[in-house]
Amino acid sequence: MEGEKRPAPYEGLFADGHLILWTLCSVLLPVFITFWCSLQRSRRQLHRRDIFRKSKHGWRDTDLFSQPTYCCVCTQHILLGAFCDCCGLRVDEGCLKKADKRFPCKEIMLKSDGRALDAMPHHWIRGNVPLCSCCVVCKQQCGSQPKLCDYRCIWCQKTVHDECMKNSLKNEKCDFGEFKNLIIPPSYLTSINQMRKDKKTDYAVLASKLGKQWTPLIILANSRSGTNMGEGLLGEFRILLNPVQVFDVTKTPPVKALQLCTLLPCHSARVLVCGGDGTVGWVLDAVDEMKIKGQEKYIPQVAVLPLGTGNDLSNTLGWGTGYAGEIPVAQVLRNVMEADGIKLDRWKVQVTNKGYYNLRKPKEFTMNNYFSVGPDALMALNFHAHREKAPSLFSSRILNKAVYLFYGTKDCLVQECKDLNKKVELELDGERVELPNLEGIIVLNIGYWGGGCRLWEGMGDETYPLARHDDGLLEVVGVYGSFHCAQIQVKLANPFRIGQAHTVRLILKCSMMPMQVDGEPWAQGPCTVTITHKTHALMLYFSGEQTDDDISSTSDQEDIKETE
Repeated sequence: MEGEKRPAPYEGLFADGHLILWTLCSVLLPVFITFWCSLQRSRRQLHRRDIFRKSKHGWRDTDLFSQPTYCCVCTQHILLGAFCDCCGLRVDEGCLKKADKRFPCKEIMLKSDGRALDAMPHHWIRGNVPLCSCCVVCKQQCGSQPKLCDYRCIWCQKTVHDECMKNSLKNEKCDFGEFKNLIIPPSYLTSINQMRKDKKTDYAVLASKLGKQWTPLIILANSRSGTNMGEGLLGEFRILLNPVQVFDVTKTPPVKALQLCTLLPCHSARVLVCGGDGTVGWVLDAVDEMKIKGQEKYIPQVAVLPLGTGNDLSNTLGWGTGYAGEIPVAQVLRNVMEADGIKLDRWKVQVTNKGYYNLRKPKEFTMNNYFSVGPDALMALNFHAHREKAPSLFSSRILNKAVYLFYGTKDCLVQECKDLNKKVELELDGERVELPNLEGIIVLNIGYWGGGCRLWEGMGDETYPLARHDDGLLEVVGVYGSFHCAQIQVKLANPFRIGQAHTVRLILKCSMMPMQVDGEPWAQGPCTVTITHKTHALMLYFSGEQTDDDISSTSDQEDIKETE
């Protein structure tokens, strides 16, 4: 035992040092690799953003293309990269700079003097043609081969096979295809620019060369509305139309965007608003400002693509309860071309606070849909308060309606708006109305309320005339509480119909009550609310979208006429 050698102290320390070294390497090496990769990624992002900023293309990067895609430069198959949301060009990240120099994007204006409106040739780009597209020459399917092949014109959207492409087709003039009556040609804007330099304003002469059916369309999309589909829709509309016609209202306010109408012939422009009812109201307010500026002859007709939560106005005008990409954007443009012009009443809501020493001016709102005081306004107020705290959590239309349901259920138990008839006085056309024991009063301008419910007509044996949005009349109804609102929405009950009037006056005598105008809620103290007719808005009605309620209401009206 005494003869055994003991390890020297320094040998144990050396072994411990090795263990510590390897432990540090195993911990620090992944951290270093992760840091190096993130640094390289940030450098690539900065480089890509620099190219995006300087480029004439509308580049957008994506982590996964939605269909088999090939780079327009190296012709290789790619899963991620960048695409131009104006001309549809798709490239790998490494080929981005080459593509930016090699391929021109859509020209908003021609470089020439633009005197010949019919001299614009096709602008062809190769590869990544839409699925199920057909060649204009042989009428066979294009893009069927697993490689970069075939051509597409970025203006008229025509496609042609590589082998069918001829010199005569390359030099052929472009007729702008199916949507030529909606597109503002680059040559038109060039001619307008030249006329303004010459101080001429007779734009009708230029428009006559484009045909009597030319009704240029301006797209006003809210990229933050409802399900956040606005950003993708902006790109799809830029591909089908002239990019100068497409605006994001969060970056370019409607007041500025609608000035494009002044460069178009009188009463020819149409506007498609992509957003909720609040966005539509914002655009209609901008149209009213055009009237104040003396630009009435340039006022456009307004269509709606519903992206919000309620979308009652778009439903009334035949555009549906909500858009979730179920029909292609090209079909939306076809619907706009087929739509008919109608008028929409707009109302002034004036709220005057009570008090002898109240020096503040009355608050004024413009109403398109409805005004309410009571449980539905309370639900909207609670919803908006929480959405302002965490807007990213309220990007789903279904989730938003679930939150409304939660607050409605809560109010069924609490009944914060009970005994409303003791707190308010109601006058219709100057005559006071005796109210039963209500919790809410709703003043309607349109047929739909609460996300698709026909409130005035109701259901059952009681037949009432359809509510109109252009007759200068308001429909006034009452509800007995949140549970009654829920019953109305599932067609188990009718509201308490108070009457119709040209002018509505509501006096809140005491306490704070929730109020809303077109979904914009607030808490209001004692006041006097006066609703009077303000103006008409020119809207577009699409008769192709009819709900079951529309069909049943129409048939009920026909039955009434037959019995009369």
